Amino acid sequence: MSRSLPRRSVLFAATLAVATSFVGCEGRPGLGSASKEGESLTGPYLVELNLTRGASEGGASTLFGGVPGTSHADLVTAIRDIDTAEAKGVFVRLGTARFGLAGAGEVGRLLGDIRNKGVPVICHADELDNGSLLLAARGCSKLWLSPGGSVDSVGIAFQLIFGRSLFDKLGVTVDFLQVGKYKGAQEPYTRDEPSPEARETVEGTLADLRKAWISGIAEGRGAKVEGALEDGPHPAETAKALGLIDEIGFLDDARDQAKADTGATRTTAAFGGKGADGGGFDEVLRALSGSDPSSDPHVAVVRATGAISMGGGGGLLSGDGGISEQKLGKILKELEHDDAVKAVVLRIDSPGGSALASDLLWHRLVQLKKKKPLVISIGGMAASGGYYLSCAGSRIFAEPTSIVGSIGVVAGKLSFDEPLSKLGVNVVTIPAAPDPKKAARATMLSSFDKWDDATRAKMLASMESIYALFLKRVGEGRGIDAAALESAAQGRIFGGERAKSLKLVDDIGGLADAIDFALAESGLGAEGKVRLRGQPGGLAELLAGGDEAARAAVLQAAHEMDPLSRLLAGFPGEVEDWVRAMAPLGAGEKMVTATPFVLMGVGPR
Repeated sequence: MSRSLPRRSVLFAATLAVATSFVGCEGRPGLGSASKEGESLTGPYLVELNLTRGASEGGASTLFGGVPGTSHADLVTAIRDIDTAEAKGVFVRLGTARFGLAGAGEVGRLLGDIRNKGVPVICHADELDNGSLLLAARGCSKLWLSPGGSVDSVGIAFQLIFGRSLFDKLGVTVDFLQVGKYKGAQEPYTRDEPSPEARETVEGTLADLRKAWISGIAEGRGAKVEGALEDGPHPAETAKALGLIDEIGFLDDARDQAKADTGATRTTAAFGGKGADGGGFDEVLRALSGSDPSSDPHVAVVRATGAISMGGGGGLLSGDGGISEQKLGKILKELEHDDAVKAVVLRIDSPGGSALASDLLWHRLVQLKKKKPLVISIGGMAASGGYYLSCAGSRIFAEPTSIVGSIGVVAGKLSFDEPLSKLGVNVVTIPAAPDPKKAARATMLSSFDKWDDATRAKMLASMESIYALFLKRVGEGRGIDAAALESAAQGRIFGGERAKSLKLVDDIGGLADAIDFALAESGLGAEGKVRLRGQPGGLAELLAGGDEAARAAVLQAAHEMDPLSRLLAGFPGEVEDWVRAMAPLGAGEKMVTATPFVLMGVGPR
């Protein structure tokens, strides 16, 4: 006997089928390519490669399996298919993606082949590491870097972990056999340090990798950069002075300049689709679930709550995952180009987070403000990165009890080498560079090594650069000169009234006051429409079919799947916010703009 599926299940299955075909079609210019807002649909074009999510060997995957058109092989094919006789140039978005040296070398070489045919290859990155720098050096005619970004060329090292003493303490018998003098697979279990044979083969491999890495970058950027390659991180201005990059600017600046220089009037996607600019799986789900906002003129209210990160929230089963640059940046760009939106109110309640994400979101907010009023409403807190976003607004409202400020930068890491050694686990570092100073820099981001004095000094210089950029953003946004700003900076925090006296905010008031102001500024008047935009929904709402209890159950399940949420279960919300604000340091980012304390009782979570 056959059974018919419930209507909700049929809709969900149909949605997945359409969404999957949509995502799969984004990888080729003739199949779902689209120009950015305001561009011509015909005429000379730039081929755009969106590598912001990388291109791993296996490609991207979701809860429902692999995503077509996202692997290294797909990228190689896409580059090979570029019509160099027709395209005016290639525009490559690198974002903060990490690339292995082998994949980076090949992609850079293929792009270099295009460049050698006289077709310019313009690249933009938010941050560069060893791999993405190699890719860009080999492949890019011109390399841009975001103002808040850095070039993290810190050298190469392997770290080998050995647990023989731990097994001895636990009374675990270890039996291993090997064939091949240099195999060494048993050594992590049977030794506390590498054998001479293992060290010999590792050091030889490192020497090969280092030579190829340095020579590859030097060939593309010139021999003058060799001295800087194992001495990072380099903030944007320093990186430009050293010749590691060519220009400093945001993604839009780089794309606009690339079109102007090449005579292109549009871009067409060859890999990665629209990425964070819009489109894709989320768009299809939203459209089919009927959650698109009205086209009537209105003031849009957007919530920006929690810690700031590059990725974070917005995943397939995510609830309110904090302020994600990827997700909030996408929403802000949609609002910027939505003619029905006459003004935007951004409701901020954040202890800060990623310094890079804060600067990228600041830029997106400034771009929006150029087209329509942007009003900021501060809830319980706009601290550090939260205030970084706030200062982009044309007017800022805060409650007397709001916490405002904390203009400063934090960097650091936890090193676990000593506690591991007490447990009987030994970590041995084998660097590629023979110079001890360069060797120490290679483990700068490792959790198994401390900073030496030179690395500490380098990090401090980078922090000072980001702090100066933070002050510049605040000074320009608020019209405060450097001398006056000094009394409001250096990490100080203030209540709303004191923040107003220091010109960090404009008005004492809540969200309703900010909305009233936005309605007046937009010309819609007191009776104008107000709509909440960019809120959690999509798949969760679709699964629940509007049933709030079911939707809450889905979001709760997603929350419980998050290891950090499980770890922090039972702690007050302020503790979780603070931990998440500092979490980018443990995810490979070097600096955060986050309040340095857990501030209890600042408001409900």
